[in-house]
Amino acid sequence: MLSGVHRQTLQDRVVYGRPALQVLTELLAVYGKARALVVSTRSLSGPEGLASEIARGLGERSVGLYGRVSAHSPRDAVIAAAAEARRTGADILVAVGGSSVTDACKVVQLAVWNGLTDAAELDPYRAGMGEGARAPAPPADPLRTIVIPTTLSAAEFTPFGGVTDTRRHAKEGYAHPLYVPRAVILDPEMTRRTPPPLWFSTGMKAVDHCVETLCSLTRAPYADALASEGLKLLAEGLRASRTAPDDMDARLQCQLGMWLAISGASAGQGLGASHAIGHTLGGMLGVPHGITSCVALPAVLAWNTGANDAADRLVAQLIGSPGLSAAEAVRGLCRELGLPTTLSEVGVAPAQFEAIAEHTMTDRGVRSNPRPIRSASDVVEILKLAA
Repeated sequence: MLSGVHRQTLQDRVVYGRPALQVLTELLAVYGKARALVVSTRSLSGPEGLASEIARGLGERSVGLYGRVSAHSPRDAVIAAAAEARRTGADILVAVGGSSVTDACKVVQLAVWNGLTDAAELDPYRAGMGEGARAPAPPADPLRTIVIPTTLSAAEFTPFGGVTDTRRHAKEGYAHPLYVPRAVILDPEMTRRTPPPLWFSTGMKAVDHCVETLCSLTRAPYADALASEGLKLLAEGLRASRTAPDDMDARLQCQLGMWLAISGASAGQGLGASHAIGHTLGGMLGVPHGITSCVALPAVLAWNTGANDAADRLVAQLIGSPGLSAAEAVRGLCRELGLPTTLSEVGVAPAQFEAIAEHTMTDRGVRSNPRPIRSASDVVEILKLAA
């Protein structure tokens, strides 16, 4: 008999298809918040940047803009943003950008809740600490986050945050039910200026969520339904937004597909080796989030051949490439979108494979891969297929 557990997150609402600033203003009133700190990246925080526009548009409801979050959310940026939140007396964070900004805000919350002022103080709170681990201690009215995403990375729908410890060159995870943003605003106009490679590569990260959910050997009907519809919407929407970049309906379709994709992944039974390898490529070598899926997912699917043939056929069909293998369908979609599909294209050399494989073996994704991964040599085989 099929059995499992589905956990709902503590997200209050997702608002889609309406102007972001209008919705944000309404939400601040609903939540009784009047001191919003906008958090973003340098590229979005210039005079004409989206984050700056949001901060200006909030008027006196904004206490400032912290715009120095960089790729993979380094610890130092998290601590600096937390210091700014304390200095300004912020009562809510507004994340404008992609997953690096959203993940940073999750751990900014931790730092503010627990009075952390130094990057090393994050150590006891990260996943896998074992002895000496500490649990976050949110106050009665904890600092939370509203997210206005500009990419398709989907961090805004999860209670898990990924931050990089630059001392160890490692991506580390943080988890708490209240890390999930209180609200998400999906406004396709906020993605109009997102660079195409970033838009499409983060879209492939969402595709990766769908594919590894569908290919899991442990069935979860709720997850399967979300992932199936999400993959169909993403494949159609990404192709349409490639053809017509100003088609807001296509962009919203991608956003809705991304939402379904991560909801399926979160409700499922664990992702696989593509995500595990991607975490290493990002944390160790700085390969962008979405690009890791472009190079890892086709290779993982090829290595998994025979582990779940029915899912393999379904993935290819949903992508719009019936008759191909899932690996070929995913690789073909990446190429249609102008994205790299090999490690050599992103500067990763065979001499690095052993170190990548050893680090990947510590990721839980290797334990839920459809074809069992028993040693680092199996990961090296996958990397050779991606070379």
